Amino acid sequence: MNFLPFGRLLLGSLVCSTLVFASGLLSPKSVSAEENWAKKMFSETEHDFRTVGRGTTAEHYFEFQNLYEETVHVAAVRSSCGCTTPTASKDTLDTHETASIVAKFNTSTFIGSKAATITVVFDQPFYAEVQLQVKGNIRTDITFDPAEIDFGEAKSGETKTRTITISHRGNPGWRIQDVRSHCSDLAVKLSSPSVQPGRVEYEMQVRMKESMVEGDIHEQLTLVSNDSQFPTIEMSVAGRVRPTVSVSPAAVSLGTTSSGQSMSKRLLVRADEPFAISEVRCADPRFSFETPEGKKKLHFVQMKFTAGDSPDRIAQKIEIVTDLPGEKSAQCVATGTVK
Repeated sequence: MNFLPFGRLLLGSLVCSTLVFASGLLSPKSVSAEENWAKKMFSETEHDFRTVGRGTTAEHYFEFQNLYEETVHVAAVRSSCGCTTPTASKDTLDTHETASIVAKFNTSTFIGSKAATITVVFDQPFYAEVQLQVKGNIRTDITFDPAEIDFGEAKSGETKTRTITISHRGNPGWRIQDVRSHCSDLAVKLSSPSVQPGRVEYEMQVRMKESMVEGDIHEQLTLVSNDSQFPTIEMSVAGRVRPTVSVSPAAVSLGTTSSGQSMSKRLLVRADEPFAISEVRCADPRFSFETPEGKKKLHFVQMKFTAGDSPDRIAQKIEIVTDLPGEKSAQCVATGTVK
């Protein structure tokens, strides 16, 4: 039982999906000038869980980004149906920060075809509501053990393998014919079916390749069977690839600065291996940086901002480049106002 490459067992493979709102940083706009300002923060407002097994993990992340100067606050999230439980990963977002509304399909307590409207309520900077739509079908004859493929946390470049048992009760002729994914950084190998009276079982191993991109993993595998009525069923893949280099804070607030005034902030840069900082890239000449010398797992970078003579809105990307292989880097965003 060997891992099969995409195109044989895993068909139609694409690059792992990554949310990208815009290339570079645009100046944030005032929310008062925007119609449907809250909905514009979301990259999508609908999701179909399709067909999932009873008791399996089924979650979807509706990601949104604060595009505005003002701080955005999520006051509440609610669902029209108990089949779906919504939560906010973060309720307060400064300029350019991102968060998610996590929709959990309650497959352990509901069966059949279900749909729900999730209402996201914002109370800052102005009151607004956004409706998110989810739907799906929960089957009772198919189960996964464990409920999802969870790789946990891994280092960048690390490989991990997880095993899951897929069980079908009912038709002894039920067979899995294919496994598909939109993520080329996953590979699978599937055992021959174990057939018992009224039950068919498969053991499937899923491998996370060393090429998996850094960040949270929210992927799906689609099992294709010979069931003509419900030919596909979805399986969740979760985990997190820890960034090689990280900087904290990721969003630096400079607040309000007067013309000619200077302000300093300290950035913490860390990695798993000792490294040196090669350079700090910033397109705004009002920013300057003091970088330490030598190789360590943790560095402090002193950032200084000196305001000019004109009022301005600041939204600047800062990239800290290291000497790690591939010039691994970390980024943060500095925002503020010059009055």
